[in-house]
Parts: sequence; C-alpha cells; structure tokens
Amino acid sequence: MTVEAFAIIVSSVLGVFLVMGIGALCRVQHWLTHQADVSLAKLTAKVLLPCLFLDRILGDPTLSSLGDAWLPPTLGFSITTFGFVAAWYVAKTIGPFVGLKTDPQQRAFALCAGICNYGYIPLPLAQITYPNAEVEMILHNVGVDLSLWSVGVAIVTGSGKVKPDRPLSLWRKNWERVRPVATSAPLIAVVVALTIRSLGVETYIPKSAMRSVGLLAASSIPLGLLLSGAILVDFLRAADWSGSAPVIGLAVGFRQLFMPIVMLGIAGITISSTDLKQVLLLEAAMPSAVFPIVLTRLYEGDTATALRVVLSTSLLGIVLIPVWMAIGAWWLAV
Repeated sequence: MTVEAFAIIVSSVLGVFLVMGIGALCRVQHWLTHQADVSLAKLTAKVLLPCLFLDRILGDPTLSSLGDAWLPPTLGFSITTFGFVAAWYVAKTIGPFVGLKTDPQQRAFALCAGICNYGYIPLPLAQITYPNAEVEMILHNVGVDLSLWSVGVAIVTGSGKVKPDRPLSLWRKNWERVRPVATSAPLIAVVVALTIRSLGVETYIPKSAMRSVGLLAASSIPLGLLLSGAILVDFLRAADWSGSAPVIGLAVGFRQLFMPIVMLGIAGITISSTDLKQVLLLEAAMPSAVFPIVLTRLYEGDTATALRVVLSTSLLGIVLIPVWMAIGAWWLAV
C-alpha cells in the first residue's frame, strides 16, 4: 500500500470520528439533550436507515436476485457467533487472572468483546473507501444483528440455564430474543428491497419516490454518528477506570488483535468476491460495538466491564482502524 493510499484511509477514519466528536461537543454544550436521544434514535432506526437500505439495494446494479444475497448475512452471523463463543471462552479461562472474577463480569466481557462495531463507523467508511461493497455490508449486518439478538442475548442473560421441561416457555424466550431484529424496520426494508429486485419491478417505482428515499438516506449516517458521539460522552462520564488495565488489555488483545487476524484470514482464504472481502476488511478493523452496553444494562449485567471494553477499544480504534485497514488492503489486495 502506498503512502497516499494510507493517508486516504487515515483521513476517512478521522472524518468519521470528527463527526462523532461534533456529537460529543453538542452533548457537552447541551445542544443535543438526553431527552432528544430516544426520539432521534427511533427516527434513525425506523425511517432513515430503512431508507438507506432501500436506496442502496434498489439501486445496486450487481444484485440481481435473492440468490445473490445469502452469503453476506451467513458470514455475518457465523463470524459474530464465533466471536461471542471465543470471547466467552477467553473470559472463562483467562478472565479470572485479569479481574473478571464473577459470572456477570465474564458475560459482559463476552458480549462486548465478541461483536465489532458494524454500523455507524464501517458504513460511512464503506461509502468513502469501498462504495461498491456497501450493499454487501448491509446484508452482512443482518446476520450480525441476528447473532446479537440470539447468541449475544443468551450469553449476557445466561438463558442457557432454562429448564428443558417447559418447551413453551423456552419458545417464548427464544422469540423474545430475536423479536427486536425480526420486526425491525431495517430488516423489513432489506427483505422488501430484495423481493422487489428479485421480481424485477424496481423500474416501476416512481422517480420522485426514490428521490425522497435518497434524501432521507443521505441523512441517516451523519445523524447516527452525532448520536453515537453524544452517547459515548455519557458513557465516558459513567466509566470507572480504576484497576481496569488488565481487562482493557485483554479486550484490546481479543477484539483488535485476535479477531482481525481471524476475519482477514477467512476473507483471504475462503472468499472470492472482492466486495465481500472489503466488507470483512472493514469489519475486522472495527472496535467493539456500542449497543452491547445498552443490552448489558437492560439485562442487569456488569455495566462497568461493558464500559471498559467498549470505550477502550473505541478510543484505540482512532489509531488501530487505519492500521488494520492498511494491513487488510495489502493482505487481500483490494
């Protein structure tokens, strides 16, 4: 990789974090208040992101049928599930030696270290550096969501302990795990868009309607980044860093050393599609996702551990994302 190409990657990463920094400044100055978070998050998740997915999938000239769309979500689910299981094993075997002594601490570590940031950071980077891979990333993230709301929730709640003599209760618990993603507007938008493409009727959609969808799509990522920056400020204020260095070291080693090697290895050895290689390259470079902190709080897990894992990998991501993107681009020759 040339110095010029690496400079473009660094500039792209800094640009994304700069928008997040503006969101953080808005929170500090009380321009973006806590009261607005829920409304703006719902607007992003239920309107803007579905419009982004509709706009990209309906306009992608390389996607011709549902048959082209199965591999990215399968990879997203499989790799994320592997990440959860591997992080769970690390938390149980190495965790007690670095301060993860209780079961809730180990579960929070596994949930947060096991999943990469798959939304608001890699999507704008894909738009800048690998625009042809954006649709594959959207489909890939469907699988990541399914793994988060099934395997991830099972880990953080310890729901594997459900007694087998109550099948109806078990079914309900399983449904409650996957219901948020199964009924989410972004997933519905993906299914609708793929169905339209498979039927070949996208040309019948009025251009005025697609222009409106495009305008809404264009605002989805900036608003999401602003919200992410504001929320990270809140988490930074709440984080307790005392005695956290060993846990941070384990989290960084797993999320930003071990998993990138695994993901880039999979991409280089088993994937032939250039676009899908670029998706795995971007995902491999990412820190931990932010949303697992919310899930940890929701299910009354160890929030302190979740904050340490997510915030430390996110802050180091400013440096490590361009490094791994450069390594991945060289390894995969993309």
